[in-house]
Amino acid sequence: MRMSEAEILFEVKDGLGLITLNRPKALNALTHVMILELEKVIPGWEKDPAIKAVVLRGAGDRAFCAGGDIADLYRESRENPAGTLRRDFFYDEYIVNRRIYRYAKPWISLIDGIDMGGGVGLSVHGSHSVATEKFLFAMPETTIGLFPDVGGGYFLSRLPGALGVFLALTSHRLKAADALWAGIVDAHVPSARLAELQAALGTADLAGSDANRKVDAVLARFAADPGRPALPALMRDVDRCFSAGSVAEIKANLEKASGDWAKKQLAALMKLSPLSMAITLEQLKRCANRSFEDTMTIEYRMVQHAMRPDHDFFEGVRALLIDKDQKPKWNPPTIEGVTRDMVEAHFKPLANDLVFD
Repeated sequence: MRMSEAEILFEVKDGLGLITLNRPKALNALTHVMILELEKVIPGWEKDPAIKAVVLRGAGDRAFCAGGDIADLYRESRENPAGTLRRDFFYDEYIVNRRIYRYAKPWISLIDGIDMGGGVGLSVHGSHSVATEKFLFAMPETTIGLFPDVGGGYFLSRLPGALGVFLALTSHRLKAADALWAGIVDAHVPSARLAELQAALGTADLAGSDANRKVDAVLARFAADPGRPALPALMRDVDRCFSAGSVAEIKANLEKASGDWAKKQLAALMKLSPLSMAITLEQLKRCANRSFEDTMTIEYRMVQHAMRPDHDFFEGVRALLIDKDQKPKWNPPTIEGVTRDMVEAHFKPLANDLVFD
């Protein structure tokens, strides 16, 4: 492929390893090819003394990365049930997520647009995430019968109060001010100043064990006020309704609460896969006090169970992304129909478990 056609671009400039997700028409959705290219390049950059930091960007003016490109997973499940993409895509993606989390150099994501799902896995685990006025965050996996993976169990369970549960179940979207307040991003920099910020990082001395602190100092020169966040005023309701031991309890809390906000959240939940909500809640409980590596192992077990052709994931993809009839037939169809055995099945060890050194 010519460089202009490559799905992901790599360049070294001014001591920075520059990565550009290069599928703007697809909102830079992450493919298996892009994941493999990342794993091919970034370990070498980590060891290269000529590279002082990595900067990750998305091509175009709409998205950083809208998530994983899951259409191929659906296609394989129908046309080639014995295929390995459903195994390999997530295995390799989670390896990259963990590499970013443990990266020995500053990993700086410049997020100028949509950042959802798999895109969050590339940004939130790095040392620095920068959000512009076009930033839009969500973990929307439950809308297609899945769960917030790519380390969602780790970072969502560590957010204030019940915010992580709320975001995981409802796919609620956050703009820069709220993401900054919650600690999901580290700074707000206007889109018009990103090129100037990158140039400043290129000229900065980032050597030494305090490289991250030096990046902080550069970001502080460009940081702007994103405005007043909306989340603080919502947290009382979020904690009251979503601090619960079960999905049924969350539903009951929302039914008892008064006001349009509770009604809106309840309506949103009632459209989702009951099984997806149950395994998501269990995921956040189990990962709240686990290491990042343990979290990724747990999530790999969960996602491989979800790759069974009869799982709600494929019905969700069909209804929302393939046929687009917006009428998924969940199994079971009700919260009450989800058994403990159904949930526990997602957490059983695999013969090909994802295990880190």
